[in-house]
Amino acid sequence: MTEHTGLFGLYNSNRSIDEHWGKNCFNSSFPASLASYMLDQNKKAIYLRLEESEGELKVVADEISIEDVFNSHGKKLDELYFSFESRYDPYNKYAFDMIDGIDLVIKDLNGNFLSPLEVKLTVLPDNSTVKKDEQDWGCELVVRAATTSYCALGMFDAVSTKKDDIRLIFENVCSSIQMWDNDFEVTHKMPGICSALNEFEKQNLNHQHPLLMQTLWKTEGQSPILCKNAFDIVIWSDYAFSRLFIDSAMASKSTTMNRFMRSTARLARCLWELSKSNRIRLTDIYRQMAYSVQTDKEFSINGSRWRSYVNTSRLTNLAINQSALDTIIEEGYVEQLRPERRFDQTLYFTRRIQTDTSD
Repeated sequence: MTEHTGLFGLYNSNRSIDEHWGKNCFNSSFPASLASYMLDQNKKAIYLRLEESEGELKVVADEISIEDVFNSHGKKLDELYFSFESRYDPYNKYAFDMIDGIDLVIKDLNGNFLSPLEVKLTVLPDNSTVKKDEQDWGCELVVRAATTSYCALGMFDAVSTKKDDIRLIFENVCSSIQMWDNDFEVTHKMPGICSALNEFEKQNLNHQHPLLMQTLWKTEGQSPILCKNAFDIVIWSDYAFSRLFIDSAMASKSTTMNRFMRSTARLARCLWELSKSNRIRLTDIYRQMAYSVQTDKEFSINGSRWRSYVNTSRLTNLAINQSALDTIIEEGYVEQLRPERRFDQTLYFTRRIQTDTSD
């Protein structure tokens, strides 16, 4: 039995109606609803995937259906279950300990797991790009450790039948590391680690799949007013997402560990150890490989850096008009938002302006 939650498409969920509108929930519930609307309207998302060109790995912008993102082929919205902040149980077989949850797990009503997705809700433009020309606007992206751990698990899961080949790629550099918690040793092995990851990705590009669902909301500069074409979704494949830290680690001149290098080393170690034993102590790896770098987040990139990866003209004309809010958010529910939060404030006052204008 489905129920109305005030958000389009979220008929079956582990969140109550009130929880969808809470401070720590709306930022993932709204993106899930927007994606459901795009699925219903047959609107494709921007898809960032990795490809090889002339021996170099490059992130390219393509398109992908939400049906492919959800892995929900042949199923209607009321046949899907949105499980927020949940574990993707099929990956538990790769860990001795219990894996963390991810922002959104898509299931069917029989409990079959379809897709794990990390979810971000980001404003376009951010502070670093707002003074640039509109075609150069970008978003800040803050990444947590769960995203990189699911990146590693998903990468291995897709090629688990080739684990002997994977082990050979990483064996030389990874087996030479005596202490993975030693900043000096791992930092100085970074070129070899990056080279192994590059080779792994070149050999397995056809196994990449969606990992991060980044929902964009676009304002008129730094004002709280939504643009006419206000919303879109950027899907990062796991391979494309990994370049955010691998590329930075490759370019870094630092002689001590930074966040990007740490994420790169963790990914390589996870893939190497999984290729040897098929199971790892994921929590121990992440705890051990902290390197005195704060663990409040995995890493972040500003809008200028983000824009260098999201190379598409679609950012100047997002796919979803703000008028779609009348369908995505049912009448009477906007009042449950808390206008002290910037996105809530923008939605709240946009709806008020629309109402006043119609009157």
